[in-house]
Amino acid sequence: MSAKSYPLLDRISTPTELRKLPKNQLPQLAEELRDFLVHSVSQSGGHFAAGLGTVELTVALHYVFNTPDDRLVWDVGHQSYPHKILTGRREQMSSIRRKDGLAPFPKRSESAYDPFGVGHSGTSISAALGMAAGLAHAGSPNKVVAVIGDGALTSGMALEALNHAGDLKADLLVILNDNDMSISPNVGAISNYLAKVLSGRVYSTIREESKKVLTRIPPVWELARRVETEARHLIVPGTLFEEFGFNYLGPVDGHDMSTLITTLHNLHELQGPRLLHVVTRKGKGYEPAEADPIKYHGIGSPFDPEIGIKPSGTRKAPTYSDIFGDWACDMAALDSRLQVITPAMREGSGLVRYSEEFPDRYHDVAIAEQHAITFAAGLACEGVKPVVAIYSSFLQRGYDQLIHDVALQNLPVLFAIDRAGLVGEDGPTHAGSFDLSFLRCIPNMVIMAPTNENECRQMLYTGFSLDQPAAVRYPRGGGTGEAPEAEMTALPIGKAEQVREGTGIAILAFGSMLYPALEAAEKLNATVLNMRFIKPLDEASIFEIASTHELLVTVEENAVAGGAGGGINECLAAHGITLPLLNLGLPDRYQEHASPEQILAEAGLDSTGILQAIEKRHHSLG
Repeated sequence: MSAKSYPLLDRISTPTELRKLPKNQLPQLAEELRDFLVHSVSQSGGHFAAGLGTVELTVALHYVFNTPDDRLVWDVGHQSYPHKILTGRREQMSSIRRKDGLAPFPKRSESAYDPFGVGHSGTSISAALGMAAGLAHAGSPNKVVAVIGDGALTSGMALEALNHAGDLKADLLVILNDNDMSISPNVGAISNYLAKVLSGRVYSTIREESKKVLTRIPPVWELARRVETEARHLIVPGTLFEEFGFNYLGPVDGHDMSTLITTLHNLHELQGPRLLHVVTRKGKGYEPAEADPIKYHGIGSPFDPEIGIKPSGTRKAPTYSDIFGDWACDMAALDSRLQVITPAMREGSGLVRYSEEFPDRYHDVAIAEQHAITFAAGLACEGVKPVVAIYSSFLQRGYDQLIHDVALQNLPVLFAIDRAGLVGEDGPTHAGSFDLSFLRCIPNMVIMAPTNENECRQMLYTGFSLDQPAAVRYPRGGGTGEAPEAEMTALPIGKAEQVREGTGIAILAFGSMLYPALEAAEKLNATVLNMRFIKPLDEASIFEIASTHELLVTVEENAVAGGAGGGINECLAAHGITLPLLNLGLPDRYQEHASPEQILAEAGLDSTGILQAIEKRHHSLG
């Protein structure tokens, strides 16, 4: 990884060794850890700014708590790199997010120090509460700590867990890491509430200094204490958490090692639900990341840490997210009914320009996918044409709302589903492997998958034009580089497009799989259909192809189980048509992190894999 020498960090391979250090050496260890993190991520890429902000907190937690016997649960895991470094994985950091290397997030099978696998926001308190209840049932004295960011705290699941924890009076410590950032800037009432931190600091200082004086005069101190009980509800940020039944402490400086250690030692000895409010700075200690924590949230490629991330100098081809963002701006200019909703993914979904040009028609609802979908349904009830920009893996979190609040009522909500299919280095927690399966079975839905950038733009227009729920699912990154046409034309609903005529074998390709299917088809002299629509299917074209070919092959970047290919099978079976079929797609298992090309090849969904699978099936027919 690095030839640099670290006097303290080089001596530590586990938290047990960390706990042998004298307390006064911990600030130096934190600086070494931060420097190692800067240089390791600059070589490997990965999540960056969040980890820089939690260096001191990570050191303090492992110093005070007896991990892994005491459970330490991180929320999302963007900030877990320092944790990985201190728990025996420092020499493997160069492999992070690469095939057969370290996972990008905490993972149970990777280390005993990762008691819970994470990747989505808002899960840590629920998981930690379950662990605390389980340990209590077993009579174990081990402690449980959940670390959650202020951005993740906007998740309804986190608030549900806080409510339950207070009711259970569980022996649980929640660390609120308040850095005023998620991936996009935080929004909402809870974020605004936590913005009172500075007032809380002033209040805390006055309180402590006053206590020193007034405790010497007992009657006056008692009066002051009673007055404080009433006044703090107007000032202290902890009121919310105390109402949930938590013993709140803070806010404290998350970069003050001495204060953190002392505070955590005190909290370790307490029982019941406790919440420590820690204020940190995302990107701490690395000036470029402090100045632009969004840019340095995740690093896609190596960079020189002395210089920082430099502009590439060449104009990048637009990604599907860019295509969507441009379409949203263009469509909003044409139709004042359009409004866009995102659950805290403005940058990732390509909505920065839209949010600036149409601020009154842009809704970042924070990390609240369920609310985003029902909010869109409510807008649709009042004549608005809402567009929900959401990642495929995050749409899973709002499935009931999609069924019950949108589709059941047949409301015209358009879902722009980004990161559909494989996402590569972020691994299975972020892969959009199942959306075709879980969308296809919902009545009233129209589902489309583009093969290139222009088709994506036209499908978004098509879906927006409908008076019913619709979804356009597109992959991460770029497509073929085909420039989208400025003019927008609605596609005929449920109509496929034949892009190659052959004999014997017909390949029915969905979305991103068209081009590898075409490569395989050239060697097989196969017919190829760009299906375009997953629902409704082009039954007429399917019947015609079935009557003139001896083998039908479906290819999709989605799970085979319940996927688009299954729809073809059901269509043929419903009409009594029997002929050999081959369904190609993602396997019935979670594929680990690697480059997208490696994962596609592993799944047999590159042109070589498609060709080999078809030849094998064709030969078996004799």
